[in-house]
Amino acid sequence: MILAHKEILGYLQRYARRFDILSQVRFGTRVELIERNPQGIGWLVRSNGTEGKSEIFPYVVVASGRFHKPLIPPLPGLDSICGEGGVLHSFGYKDPESFRGKRVLVVGCAISALEIASDLAMLGALRVVSTYRRQRYVMQKLVAGIPSDVLAFTRFAVLNAEVTPRELPGKKMQDYILRMFGHPEQFRAFRPAGDFLTVGRALSQHFLPLVAEGRIAVKPWIREVQGGKVRFSDETWEEFDAIIFGTGFELSIPFLSPTISDMLDLGALHADLYKFTFHPDLAGLAFLGLWEQTGPYFPPLKLQARWITYVWNGIRPLPTQSQTKTGIAKYQCVRGESQLQAMHLMALLFAREAGVEPDLKAWPQLARALLFGSLQRFHFA
Repeated sequence: MILAHKEILGYLQRYARRFDILSQVRFGTRVELIERNPQGIGWLVRSNGTEGKSEIFPYVVVASGRFHKPLIPPLPGLDSICGEGGVLHSFGYKDPESFRGKRVLVVGCAISALEIASDLAMLGALRVVSTYRRQRYVMQKLVAGIPSDVLAFTRFAVLNAEVTPRELPGKKMQDYILRMFGHPEQFRAFRPAGDFLTVGRALSQHFLPLVAEGRIAVKPWIREVQGGKVRFSDETWEEFDAIIFGTGFELSIPFLSPTISDMLDLGALHADLYKFTFHPDLAGLAFLGLWEQTGPYFPPLKLQARWITYVWNGIRPLPTQSQTKTGIAKYQCVRGESQLQAMHLMALLFAREAGVEPDLKAWPQLARALLFGSLQRFHFA
């Protein structure tokens, strides 16, 4: 089943109460700087909650999130827009009520953009147009009441990918999506701009059916904006009251010192880290949950946190300088490529580093569930 955001919030609140986490949290505190302790071992952390004073911590985990600095692509004339609703990023979208009766252009082809377009089309917008650079394959979020992520992101899929040429699982997934959910062209959307490995997939329960019904119009990419009018690459013009961008986020860690940022070669999309977690020259500093991912974040976040904790407690060995440098070098070779990670790959990556991947030989009666079931935290030792 898919949980509503209020149910997830309730779970987190119960979890925090059960383990008395809130008493150990300092609320209303914004970190302004993290740098090496100039007096010796550890990290100096300056925040607005210490009245201008700095504190020294032996260990620091940067877990500030990957989705808080909206990315809006540069478009000619965007500053000139004069529609009633203006320009908005999905980060600031709360509900469709303020767009009732309005003409809205939604930009992007990932889950946020497709879900917002669907939301608006079903709940009162006068006209909804969806535009994006390239068409992705689209999966509905539920298959016979079961979340698509549960069916696709399994341990078996990870193990299969490790021994199979990359193109074959990609072809299998593409065939599966087209068989189960149909080709976007069948719904009057565009043809996907390449195979599954090139363009990937997007989740949306209602987007393609709404396109087929004519309740969402699909247009090619934007050429320019002039006031309230938009010219598309097919040379058509249309006037809108608002533009909503579902175009992703930049990686932003503004409180790291310039020295640390330089070591990480920190950019809008990338940071040079060993398996998204450690850097060989930053002992006692770790990073959690800062990669871009498709699928639920909770399982890999839990496992990454266990790995960090086990390393710092001596339960698991600290990756060697050679390992971390080799791993970062491999990452640097693909920095220019899309770094969208799949949940099941990340979960298994961190489970292995934490030493908690279950042994199927030791649990033969659970083999089917462990191979084909959803990757939940209780699946790991």
